[in-house]
Amino acid sequence: MKKNRLIPVLLLKNGFLVQSKEFSRYQNLGDPITAVKRLSDWACDELIYLDITREGNYDLGRDDKGHPNRSNIIDIIRDVSKFCLMPITFGGRIRSIEDIALRITNGADKVAMNTWALEDPRFITEAAKEFGSQCIVISIDAKLVDGKYIVMSHGGKQSTSYQAVQWAKQAEECGAGEILINSIDRDGMKNGYDLELIDTVSRAVKIPVIALGGVGEWMHFAEALEKTKVDAIAAANIFHYYDQSVYVAKKFLYDRGLNVRPPDVILSESDFRSVKGVSAV
Repeated sequence: MKKNRLIPVLLLKNGFLVQSKEFSRYQNLGDPITAVKRLSDWACDELIYLDITREGNYDLGRDDKGHPNRSNIIDIIRDVSKFCLMPITFGGRIRSIEDIALRITNGADKVAMNTWALEDPRFITEAAKEFGSQCIVISIDAKLVDGKYIVMSHGGKQSTSYQAVQWAKQAEECGAGEILINSIDRDGMKNGYDLELIDTVSRAVKIPVIALGGVGEWMHFAEALEKTKVDAIAAANIFHYYDQSVYVAKKFLYDRGLNVRPPDVILSESDFRSVKGVSAV
């Protein structure tokens, strides 16, 4: 049986790794490469790197402690791919076939598209024909408005005429190979996934769906796998809080009998129990 994937998400803003809350508040976490090294060592299944930069500035403004200054996202992708031992998806600021080609040529296995795909759905088809559907992930940012899950564009700032299920179906028909569904309302809130949102979307399409938004404890991962048809579970902020976080999360899920790959990082039971806020199952 195909395993459910556990996927950390890293957010890049103006050259820095950041934490996000409701798509409007961001906390600086520092250099964008360090976290990739850790997550690779901790053997996560995949990695999603989303560039939420709006100003086009990627220079960290420092050259101490061996942190190189980078002038563009391609330099960062190239650096990240050197340390990334798992499949990696890059999203953000994609506007052309050339943008996709640059990312894949420099180390990306897949690309995630949001606003440009909404503005021109034919671009999904064009990209899928050029690179294969398996390379094309459609990122859907949804917000609950008057009881409907409205798809938002431009970093969650502008509403569209699409509802989440409607857009997921259309993206699949256009050739997308995967859906990343993110709840804006749950982003950074630590109160769990919007299970209704991710379940309705995952049941509406045949392609894999990745859940994102709201994870504050390992049980939230379990709830998504136990209560929805989602194919993969993703989160951003929580993986920065604990040492060996991917291992600890995967061990929790594996010991619970869920369909995830066994944890690969060797960690003693005493060390496992000592991780703040997490107890062994």
